[in-house]
Amino acid sequence: MNDIGARDAAVRETAHEAAQEVDAVVIGAGQAGLSSAFHLRRVGFEPDRDFVVLDHSPRPGGAWQFRWPSLTYGKVHGMHSLPGMELTGADPARPSSEVIQEYFDAYERRFDLRVHRPVDVHQVRAGDGGRLLVETSAGTWATRTLINATGTWDRPFWPRYPGQDTFRGRQLHTAVYPGPEAFKGQRVIVVGGGASGTQHLMEIAPYAAGTTWVTRRPPIFREGPFDENWGREAVAMVEERVRQGLAPQSVVSVTGLPVNDAIRQARADGVLDRLPMFDRITPSGVEWDDGRRVDADVILWATGFRAAIEHLAPLRLREPGGGIRIEGTRAAADPRVHLVGYGPSASTIGANRAGRAAVRDIQRLLADADAPVAV
Repeated sequence: MNDIGARDAAVRETAHEAAQEVDAVVIGAGQAGLSSAFHLRRVGFEPDRDFVVLDHSPRPGGAWQFRWPSLTYGKVHGMHSLPGMELTGADPARPSSEVIQEYFDAYERRFDLRVHRPVDVHQVRAGDGGRLLVETSAGTWATRTLINATGTWDRPFWPRYPGQDTFRGRQLHTAVYPGPEAFKGQRVIVVGGGASGTQHLMEIAPYAAGTTWVTRRPPIFREGPFDENWGREAVAMVEERVRQGLAPQSVVSVTGLPVNDAIRQARADGVLDRLPMFDRITPSGVEWDDGRRVDADVILWATGFRAAIEHLAPLRLREPGGGIRIEGTRAAADPRVHLVGYGPSASTIGANRAGRAAVRDIQRLLADADAPVAV
């Protein structure tokens, strides 16, 4: 071993000696992380002895605690209760951030999940003895398995277009959307064809001097109920991408936008008249190559999020296609690592199911590792 290799080995050994040893680390305490922690607890894992839950947010609520105040609970589509405790009796007029924060807080306390927060996970890397080292702002854990449930909220996606830095108005992302009143009397361009983009447009239109909707692809509006079969087909399409090691797409990208009375009215009023993506941004607005232009005071990027998995980079899990190939919830490149709330399990009900599946798999892996070797 050369000097550099010996030094690296010494650093790893020192880090491992200082680490707290557990069987599982759960990173993230949103729907996916809490579901995983619940199932670990249910099969006999003890918090802070056998497993630990780390969350970087200041309080319970996952990404929901950061949602804009005008997103009331009644506007939330498809929020599924966590396993073992129903969310009932919520006032549909209350902000979803408040309702779900209180629900998650009660859930953590009811099942004694002992979430550590705020804790920033810096990186996860290989340790000694087949363990993974989870290095954080609160110390290091040496774990036999890992459940990554970090979601996407921390990685808002900002597309880049020529002239973007010259725009004299304001640019902001859905992640910091303040509510419709902030756009009173302004000309607003909303970029993005998902649920957030349409919700922003419908909210902002009564306050703004004018709105313009721009998307890369024509939006697909879908009439009729999103029944279980359609949901399964949509999830299967997302799952196939992940199985191939491609970056996951959102479920809504394959389901389309559900049509309700509010959507119908907004389309009739011209609020949801879509323009194709502009070619450049100018100091006063945006332009297309065909000579069309729109002046604006604000560009609101409702362009989605990407998986927050940079801390896993030392494990080299990414495939050439840009994503992490998973089998069930397990990373194909490392069976100790599970991704819950990633790709096909990004929905709330999907996260619940994936948390249960990940814990079953972890039980099998640990049991196999602890089984006596025949001689």
